[in-house]
Amino acid sequence: MEPFAEVPLFEVGDGGPSWINSGPLSEAEDRLVYMNFMKSHCCYDAIPTSSKLVVFDTTLEVKKAFFALVANGVRAAPLWDSKLQVFVGMLTITDFINILQRYYTSPLVQIYELEEHKIETWREIYLQYSVNSLISISPDASLFEAVYSLLKHKIHRLPVIDPLSGNVLHILTHKRILKFLYIFGSLLPKPRFLQKRIQEVAIGTFKEIATVLISATVYDALSVFVERRVSALPVVDQKGKVVALYSRFDVINLAAQKSYNNLNMSMQEALASRSCSMEGVLKCYPYETLQTIIDRIAKAEVHRLVLVDSKDVVQGIVSLSDLLQALILNPADIYVP
Repeated sequence: MEPFAEVPLFEVGDGGPSWINSGPLSEAEDRLVYMNFMKSHCCYDAIPTSSKLVVFDTTLEVKKAFFALVANGVRAAPLWDSKLQVFVGMLTITDFINILQRYYTSPLVQIYELEEHKIETWREIYLQYSVNSLISISPDASLFEAVYSLLKHKIHRLPVIDPLSGNVLHILTHKRILKFLYIFGSLLPKPRFLQKRIQEVAIGTFKEIATVLISATVYDALSVFVERRVSALPVVDQKGKVVALYSRFDVINLAAQKSYNNLNMSMQEALASRSCSMEGVLKCYPYETLQTIIDRIAKAEVHRLVLVDSKDVVQGIVSLSDLLQALILNPADIYVP
């Protein structure tokens, strides 16, 4: 694919785009705008001037590590093996969910594996069932490569590691990449497909939507997270109407509230007890344009919108992964299942 005409705007490293399009776009070029933008910028461009990074040694107790995630307001941390002197993986909320779902029996039985296991012990057990090597990227790699890596490996956090020092510089996320595109991509010509309605472009998941009944238990929700590998669940009533959203981040707050030993509580109880700062349920409708959807997600800084009909019955999910796939990878004819 030949790139279209470009003119300098910023130097790479200023945190802004290095080019804008110099004239009207053909229909073919129109489709490639965001893909070319991502190919022309490296991961270093998207790293903020300051951000919080928490690193755990693998000898740390699992319970303390999850408490530390909550205390620092982060959702994942790189893992350092002091014996090997290398980063070996990431500890994420998914690990917390897997531990609870695997070892929970009843409110009367303490989860020994969470209370006393070290991170390295959990990894030894978990790696028997999963390939969990560290996936990372160089700061000089393009943002296009970062998007591809995130979607191909179905991960939500991609450490940017300096190849010379071996240090983790930042952890790139779907949200960070879309925000970069949203802010600096506003200097680019607006592709015409942004004015298409979401039902026309078919961006999102519309079949076999993973949901959880408000009368179900938290353990039921954890089982769906593990089995369906989703990052959030619309909580619905008996008529399928969405009443809330329960995300993986809500689960880590079970550690903050020290309520992870009672996973028999109903979703209604769990929602009532969670912090008011939790991500709410933001909706979108089939008649809204792709531009409206992107604006809403970017401004609210959420990971997804629940697509509903006029009665608020769940029809689909439009996530950051869906948007990045459609805007960045599809134009390159790369389709990640």
